[in-house]
Amino acid sequence: MAARERLLVIGGDAAGMSAASQARRRRAADDLDILVVERGDHVSYSACGIPYFVGGVVEELDKLIARTPGQFRDRDIDVRLRTEAVEIDVDGGRVRVRDAEGGGERWESYDDLMVATGAVPVRPDLPGADAEGVHGVQILGDGIAIRRAVEQEGARRAVVVGGGYIGLEMAEAMVMRGLEVTLVDLADQPMRTLDEDMGAVIADAMRGIGVKLHLGEPVEGFDTSPDGHVTAVRTANRTLPADLVVLGLGVRPGSGLARAAGIETGPTGGIVTDRRMRTRTERVWAAGDCVETRHLVSGGPVAISLGTHANKQGRVAGINLGGGYATFPGVVGTAISKICQVEVARTGLNEREAAAAGFETLSVVVDSTTRAGYHPGATWMKTKMIVERRSGRVLGAQIVGEENAGKRVDGLAIALWNRMTAEEMTGLDLGYAPPFSPAWDPVLIAARKAAEAVEKDMHAAG
Repeated sequence: MAARERLLVIGGDAAGMSAASQARRRRAADDLDILVVERGDHVSYSACGIPYFVGGVVEELDKLIARTPGQFRDRDIDVRLRTEAVEIDVDGGRVRVRDAEGGGERWESYDDLMVATGAVPVRPDLPGADAEGVHGVQILGDGIAIRRAVEQEGARRAVVVGGGYIGLEMAEAMVMRGLEVTLVDLADQPMRTLDEDMGAVIADAMRGIGVKLHLGEPVEGFDTSPDGHVTAVRTANRTLPADLVVLGLGVRPGSGLARAAGIETGPTGGIVTDRRMRTRTERVWAAGDCVETRHLVSGGPVAISLGTHANKQGRVAGINLGGGYATFPGVVGTAISKICQVEVARTGLNEREAAAAGFETLSVVVDSTTRAGYHPGATWMKTKMIVERRSGRVLGAQIVGEENAGKRVDGLAIALWNRMTAEEMTGLDLGYAPPFSPAWDPVLIAARKAAEAVEKDMHAAG
């Protein structure tokens, strides 16, 4: 009788638990022992839901938790919370783990190792950055701490540092809680993943809900009280009083543990894997925010932290660990967010990214409405499409608008995935009825205008 093998999973959120679950579906407990170590207090939760928990849109924390450790144990997956992996010994096939409560350490062996260590918030190397009241937004504990600061500690002034997706969503959460909100960003616009013309629309929307913007200002430090709590954010131009600070500077792959063990990482800082989510170290797999993947438009490596990718990659790894066959092809960079009533979405490359990838591009911007103009509830939206010169291949798109604008990015993402041209997109059979769209959907109008721009450019070039 063959000896039972052991799968050790580091990290108990989307990628790790997806991998464990898929492996268990294919291999019974008498064939494969599965151990998951998680340094936090929860597994299998929605980190993307944290801003909505903080803002009170989601009142109960349990709503963000998909499954409990007990539910996984019922499926013969051993989950150990507050257990941190501190060292990987790839030659010995073991991981040194530390009990967060007792502080004791021990070695856990593995036959296969799944690294799903997620991402870590970027913290500036500035005076006071580690002060109490300065919060990253990554795990449920962060959301709990921020909500406690608002509900129990009486915070009234919030400063958000960084204008990316998390910065926008947390600014909205603070506004919904009635706080005075200021956003500071080194960049000249929020949402640097958008082009400047589209980012300007977001800036206007944020000011419209009462968020004070200080753009193009580097943060120089954080003032603290004698007891170590943050009291203000200092920029190059001013001092901003703060009861709490939210860091929205983005995240980086949490690959340090793997890198220290000699597991290869790439130029993005993410762990390098093949399409089956295998690393270049024998019997070590990785998935989720800690890995880098291939951008299907630029062809280059990217590290994009999203639960959607983490779940898919974890599923792929688990199928392969369970004896099946699956691959993860890459991403096109689709993302969506909102600031109160204003939705923002993008897919593919923006103009800067397309130029960096070596493309020559043409861009069009279309103003339209989300429904037929005469239908009650019709509101504005702006669509930008970026295409390659001559070929007309769609390289990227951005949408800013109100109700029902943002999710139109999905049709554009499908076009990118299938390497469609703007001309090909003009014939797409999209759903139409006055409550949902004008007769010409804004996406199709943008495609038509882009196709016309390509034709005009070709004629001009002779």
